[in-house]
Amino acid sequence: MVQKSALGIIGGTFNPIHNGHLLAAEYARCELGLEKVIFIPAARPPHKEGMDILDGETRLLMIELAIEGNPDFVVSSLELTRPGPSYTVDTLNHYQAHYPGKSIYFIMGADSLLLINTWKNVDILAEKGRFVVVTRPGYRFEWEKDPLVSLPGVLREGLIFLEIPGIDVSSSEIRKRVRDGKSIRYMLPDKVESYIREKGLYIDKGA
Repeated sequence: MVQKSALGIIGGTFNPIHNGHLLAAEYARCELGLEKVIFIPAARPPHKEGMDILDGETRLLMIELAIEGNPDFVVSSLELTRPGPSYTVDTLNHYQAHYPGKSIYFIMGADSLLLINTWKNVDILAEKGRFVVVTRPGYRFEWEKDPLVSLPGVLREGLIFLEIPGIDVSSSEIRKRVRDGKSIRYMLPDKVESYIREKGLYIDKGA
């Protein structure tokens, strides 16, 4: 049943967006009954400084192409137009302020959970929304080791884990395959693949 008072947020560089992102968003929407899932490309992720990331406008357009025709998915330029680095806590504060009464679910991968201790204001993130960790079947976390052992207790206890069919694809792999002249078909939506080829994206990129 759809929760009319629940929104999903999925953030990241989306450099580029791929089918793994879309499947994670759709599973979370269905399993948690989310009204909408909002894709929010980051402007300057602090933990990815030094990486060669396409400009925000291009990444935003690729997301629009990827979710075209799906009324349950929307894209926001919030972090692209906000000055300074992109911090999850600021994004959650924005949605709390603009959608009072709605529950916010932040959808992320297992790799992001392993970095969450480096995020700004990690100690208060649990107050801002629920965190949904998407994993492949059989994935196991080592809770007794760093960095997970030092997660704030309230955040850790509120985590929602969601297993989805494994799609072993990453944005970095797609970029590398483009540079190497290999096929990226079926790794991302056809319209996004066509756009990358048409514009010659990633061919000379080093990230």
